[in-house]
Amino acid sequence: MSKVVRFPRSLTIFTLAMINVAAIGSVKNWPFTAEYGLGALFFLALAALVFFFPVSLVAAELATGWPKQGGIYVWVREAFGHRVGFLAISLLWIENVIWYPTILSFIAATITYTFNPALAENTHYTVIMVLVLFWTATLANLFGMRLSGWISSVGAFCGTMIPGTLIIVLGVLWYFQGNPIEIPLTVKGLIPHFQFNDLVFFTGVLLALAGMEMSSVHARDVKNPQRDYPRAIFLSAALILGLSLLGVLSIAMVIPQKEISLVSGAMQALSIFMERYNLRHLVPWVAALIAIGAFGSVSTWIIGPSKGLLAAAEGGDLPESFRKVNQHHAPTALLLTQGIIVTFLSITFVLMPTVSSAFWILTVLVAQLYLVMYILMFASAIALRYKKPDVERAYKVPGGKLGIWIVAGIGILGSAFALLIGYIPPEKIPIGSPRFYTTFLLIGTVVGCLVPILLPHLKRKKA
Repeated sequence: MSKVVRFPRSLTIFTLAMINVAAIGSVKNWPFTAEYGLGALFFLALAALVFFFPVSLVAAELATGWPKQGGIYVWVREAFGHRVGFLAISLLWIENVIWYPTILSFIAATITYTFNPALAENTHYTVIMVLVLFWTATLANLFGMRLSGWISSVGAFCGTMIPGTLIIVLGVLWYFQGNPIEIPLTVKGLIPHFQFNDLVFFTGVLLALAGMEMSSVHARDVKNPQRDYPRAIFLSAALILGLSLLGVLSIAMVIPQKEISLVSGAMQALSIFMERYNLRHLVPWVAALIAIGAFGSVSTWIIGPSKGLLAAAEGGDLPESFRKVNQHHAPTALLLTQGIIVTFLSITFVLMPTVSSAFWILTVLVAQLYLVMYILMFASAIALRYKKPDVERAYKVPGGKLGIWIVAGIGILGSAFALLIGYIPPEKIPIGSPRFYTTFLLIGTVVGCLVPILLPHLKRKKA
């Protein structure tokens, strides 16, 4: 009988916090919150309280109790059965598919700053670039993880740390040199106007803080999970929220609220800063770095969720044709299906009045489906405390059953609130017909949830 080798728990609190910052921090999300001006501080704190902390703590308990490969699929399946588990992993795949046009439109807008920034709000240019970039990344992934992994590695550092640091440093310099500021930096400005048309951006703020469940797999790797993991989470929150707030305020200080582009707000701010400090010649280079970094992120995500769904297909949840892989072990049928869906979704940029409005409506749809998945995750954590109380968890949400009800309950309420207000058309973005906006989102949410529920039934009938 072979001896089980146990590797030492080597992650420090700071190292785990840095992993979380790298996974979640992104300049792409800052323009959403910049719409609130100084009130962004309130909404970032609220998002941390009702979403960020609950996701982090609940996911840590589930990951250390059920560390098997599969993540959300395993957690929900253990709590509510195979079908609901399949729904959860399907929602993760579907929201990623809808997310691709948003991140790719961000890349397309960023690229324009290397030759013609006026094209950033051109819908036809955006559609063409989204399709070219997406199919390029898809073809790279068809050749296996080696090529896509190389692309991801090259882009990882470029797209977040360099531009994010530049925006913050130049924003701080702008403030202390007494340059004109577009928002009132007063105590009164900290309290936002509570109008539904303004609250809709809270959905985007929550989406910007989503993804902590991915890093929960490292909870077992800290020396004392029960003590050190929460500390790492609070340090992560302080760093992510602090950097986000500085970046958001830097954007809001130099761009009038009504002129902030949700797609290219970060580059708008950088252009203004660099013009002021005679660094105009660096704008194309910074834009190229951001574009490379974001493209690396897309390359990583294109293959990841598809491989997760491939596992479900191999388990019999999808038709046999979706189990096909090529000689590089890439799930060809799933990748091509994904590409076809993204191609049709890209037409949204032509149907909406502006690139920002199309970017926003797709971002909200991503958030709606993601939030349904999070509600299932929170409910699973509560259910498993009753169904499987004897399963050892290296980390448990403190407070016993009352503790898990409070933490997961706050997460459910926060997610449900953000989900519902997302259907309200925003006042600050020209979205065209409010009826089309709400109908598009309602149909997208219903279809996204119903297809995974009905697919296994249709498969059985065909058999």
